Amino acid sequence: MIRIVSFGYGHGEPPAAEATYDLRDLLRNPFHDPQLKHLTGLDPAVYEHVMDTPGAEPLAQAAAYLAVGLNETTGANITVAFGCVGGRHRSVGLARRVGEITQLTNRPVTVEHRDVDKPLLPPGAHRARNA
Repeated sequence: MIRIVSFGYGHGEPPAAEATYDLRDLLRNPFHDPQLKHLTGLDPAVYEHVMDTPGAEPLAQAAAYLAVGLNETTGANITVAFGCVGGRHRSVGLARRVGEITQLTNRPVTVEHRDVDKPLLPPGAHRARNA
């Protein structure tokens, strides 16, 4: 089983995982776009914004490759986690994409979005970098 989890660093500790990716400085933050701010990575516009960020697709492919490879070689359940500030935009989009890629391998996979329904964090919590 491969478990993919999105979360927000602003809502608590990262989940236990074999691999955790911190997306706070890697990907553009939809929070800074007024049209996307109140949406989530489950919405097509945010998902496209995240996945159009340079490096997003290669990161998703590498994370999926790692998860599948570890699962295949060890036989263990593997958890991969993606974190951003609030757990609503970037982490959700990347977790979705890694789930899509991983499903192509016909392995059991679950995708969980721990903080997607939590309130937006205040603007001061969000880094403007890569906006």
